[in-house]
Amino acid sequence: LSRHSESTKMKYTPLLLPDMSKHLISFPFPMTMPMSDPNAWATAMNNLGMAPMGMTGQPLMSDFDSGLGMMTGIAPMNPMMPGLGYVPPPPLPQDLPIVKEIIHCQSCTLFPPNPHLPSPAMRERPPGCKTVFVGGLPENATEALIVEVFGQCGDIIAIRKSKKNFCHIRFTEEFTVDRALFLSGYRMRLGSSTDKKDTGRLHVDFAQARDDLYEWECRQRMYAREERHRRRMEEDRFRPPSPPLIVHYSDHECSQLGDKIKDEAVFAEAVRVLLTWVERGEVNRRNANNFYSMIQSSNSHIRQLMSQKATHEKEMEEAKDKFKSALSGILAQFEQIVSVFHAASKQKAWDHFSKAQRKNLDVWRKQAEEIRNMQNEELMGIRREEEMEMSDEDMEDTHNPDQSGPVSQAEALKEENDSLRCQLDAYRNEVELLKQEQGKNQEHTPPQHSEEDACRQQQLTFLQQALQGMQKQLLKMCEEMKQREAEMEKTVEDKQQLESQVKSLKEGLQGLKTLTTHTPQVSNTHTQHMHTLQLYSLVSLSPSSGIISTFLHVHPFGASIEYICSYLQRLNTKINTGEVDALLGRLPCTFKQELTGVGASLEKRWKFCGFEGIMIT
Repeated sequence: LSRHSESTKMKYTPLLLPDMSKHLISFPFPMTMPMSDPNAWATAMNNLGMAPMGMTGQPLMSDFDSGLGMMTGIAPMNPMMPGLGYVPPPPLPQDLPIVKEIIHCQSCTLFPPNPHLPSPAMRERPPGCKTVFVGGLPENATEALIVEVFGQCGDIIAIRKSKKNFCHIRFTEEFTVDRALFLSGYRMRLGSSTDKKDTGRLHVDFAQARDDLYEWECRQRMYAREERHRRRMEEDRFRPPSPPLIVHYSDHECSQLGDKIKDEAVFAEAVRVLLTWVERGEVNRRNANNFYSMIQSSNSHIRQLMSQKATHEKEMEEAKDKFKSALSGILAQFEQIVSVFHAASKQKAWDHFSKAQRKNLDVWRKQAEEIRNMQNEELMGIRREEEMEMSDEDMEDTHNPDQSGPVSQAEALKEENDSLRCQLDAYRNEVELLKQEQGKNQEHTPPQHSEEDACRQQQLTFLQQALQGMQKQLLKMCEEMKQREAEMEKTVEDKQQLESQVKSLKEGLQGLKTLTTHTPQVSNTHTQHMHTLQLYSLVSLSPSSGIISTFLHVHPFGASIEYICSYLQRLNTKINTGEVDALLGRLPCTFKQELTGVGASLEKRWKFCGFEGIMIT
């Protein structure tokens, strides 16, 4: 800056920092600059690639070219623009020379360092640094002078001055530290004095302060909390909803659940609660009847579901028929349209159309034929799918008779055997429970023979006898099963032999030439084929007497033959009332038939009498 007389000085506030091109700061203390030569200030701003601006925001140079500065490509900026100090500066090239100018203050003058000298060594910047170390102060420098010089960089919180010509300055913001570092290397002179105590070379560097580190750590923890909160909000937003709570079992809730199971609207929710109770192990001997009634109600809901399925299937079939009829109607109209185009393309009518009309007719005819072909393919695809479904049903119908032979009978016998074993296990568990209860009662009570003990002993004897009877029936069923398996093996061997004979007969038929020898052999093969069919028809499934005895033992007042057959037909659909009646008649010691009712309500019922002889004895 050129020097002029003190009387022609003018106050300016902007201080430009080359390494912070956009952080233009306004100093609270005025600086002096010659009024007659504004070119020096304009040169400093031009070096940063910014249009020189005054206090009012007006340009200092009217013919300024923004492309002439060292930092080209940056639009002109107003240094008095609010909030400009918070914009991050763009990176500067490392080989760019930094131009420092003389800074005039009220009490001192700052002279720039020699640009050819190397920059002083600096320590690494601590995290959250807001404190700088300032060394090389003049001996006569006061705290007011330090505030005057460094207060232009930003708001100062505290100054800790030492007697050894250095101090620590703590600012309010972190970016003000970079402004203070710009003053490193400047020579300070107090007034116009040349005394050694009034001069000094400033060295500004980063300083470690516990307050800065504590604030930075608090700020980092706050950011971490905000990040955790954000992630938790994201997880909560994408987390699937938790299932509704299941109430605990109680008699009141059980009665309400029984009503809900019968209601079709809330059946799904009620069944879910019932499933949870059963899985939790809420079933015991006291509430077993309640659970049984709820399970029975859920089983009765199957009929409603099947009826709903049937209605939906019927609606779907009706919709398919309606769609096919509508599609066939559309195809008929397409055919009519295509026939109209074909009739128009004949010579009788074609000659009367113009060239443009003929072109349009050809395009329309081709489009109509393409759409018609597409619709035809769609209709043919629907018909092929229906044919495939019908063929699959036919195949299932043809496979079912083969499955209903000896193999299905053996499977039914196995299922019956498993059910008998389950019943035996249940009887054994009941016997063990009764024995345990009897032993506990004998331990806690004196040995007195009461009627309850006699009834329990009688129940024990009845259960033991029932166990023995069931075991005998189980052994019989095993023997019958083995016999059926042997018969199955024999039938398989006979079938193989018959097939081999049929093959040999076919080979003999091919060798014969005369018709007289051909007819007896054909009749012979026909009789052998009929014999095999008779062998297959001999194997039939009969109802089990053990299942009937258990069923009638549960019904002490007896049951009709139709009721018994309806129960057995759930296990085997081929059982009829004649076979069951014949089987019950062959066992007079176990089953007996009685007549109940009067007049028109007279009914025949079968009862289980296997324990009557034991009770008489």
